[in-house]
Amino acid sequence: MLKAIWPSLAHMPNHLPAGANITTSGIMCYFLYWLLQFPFMLVSPQKIRWLFLVKAIIVPIAWLAMLIWAFVKVPSSKGFFEQHSQLSGSNFSWAWLSALNAALGIYSTLAVNIPDFTRYAKDERAQYIQLAIIPVAFTLCGFIGLAVTSAGIVLYGQVLWDPLRLIDQWDNRAAAFFAAFSFALATLGTNISANSLSAANDMTVLFPRYINIRRGQVICAILGGWALCPWEILASASGFLSFMSGYTVFLGPFAGIMVTDYWLIHKCKVDVPAMYDPHGRYRYSYGFNWRAVLAILCSVPPTIPGLINSINPKIKVGGAVHLFDIAWIFGFTVASFVYYTTSTLFPAKETYLEKAILTADDLDAAYSEPNGPEDSSSVEKGSEKKSVDA
Repeated sequence: MLKAIWPSLAHMPNHLPAGANITTSGIMCYFLYWLLQFPFMLVSPQKIRWLFLVKAIIVPIAWLAMLIWAFVKVPSSKGFFEQHSQLSGSNFSWAWLSALNAALGIYSTLAVNIPDFTRYAKDERAQYIQLAIIPVAFTLCGFIGLAVTSAGIVLYGQVLWDPLRLIDQWDNRAAAFFAAFSFALATLGTNISANSLSAANDMTVLFPRYINIRRGQVICAILGGWALCPWEILASASGFLSFMSGYTVFLGPFAGIMVTDYWLIHKCKVDVPAMYDPHGRYRYSYGFNWRAVLAILCSVPPTIPGLINSINPKIKVGGAVHLFDIAWIFGFTVASFVYYTTSTLFPAKETYLEKAILTADDLDAAYSEPNGPEDSSSVEKGSEKKSVDA
């Protein structure tokens, strides 16, 4: 965007080494973006929704315009459908699965943190639209990326998988400015929703006395924005895909356990007030559900060698690298199977309910029945009521 306003910025001397994976002008622009994003982290989740509304209107229009530009400049018969993979056989299959796994990794954070947002909805039906929107939106974004990158190969002789590097080649300064603006807006919204708010919610659970959502976002902005050097992730396409697949090593099993526990084991019948009581029915064994721990131990370690190889290719792990190629699918499936099996064979009976307890009124109704609540808990009614009031 700045280059479109001041073209001389492209000739700004670089004083950073090539190994830094960012230039002097790049770190300057990143710092300006970080400053621009920081105030939005101080806005409450309820009030930030207008930003996502603006993003939902502007970004799709800009990206569809880029798709049209790609097919006008390079007809599909001369570019998109003429370019084929250089891989074949099993290498092609594993590359396809790895790409699928990376695509799942993009949404894996929100898949396990979706309650951070759905809790602000008026009712549970408000989230059903995701069933239609997410597959369509992800497929469209992926297709646009493929088509625009394909056009860049023909026009500029380079595989510009990073859309910003492709926009940087444009001579039309106005088009470059608005296209770059759409990506800045998309990045701003995605960073707040998928990264900042999710991290802040996790921190509030760990240290509720000291950290609220706003403070958690500030910590995330400092650690994630600078300590982790995020520009290193974007140094190459393979590095970016490895990073996204790295997410899935842990988040796939988490999602599998959550889905299995809620839908298959407890069949949506949960005691919400008890979830906030450290001595309630969900305490399990000293605060740990050994069934979930076992599911993690069975699903995560097999994919770790592949993760190590993706970070340092010099460390050879043989065929184990392929498990990393399907880390999310493997982790989700194995964790779900282990958790379902152990929960069925060794059920935690104190957690099973005949109907859901969602509010204090439901809790009162349960205790007003002749035999009290459906199954006993280690907590007296007064203690549970106290947690509900809190």
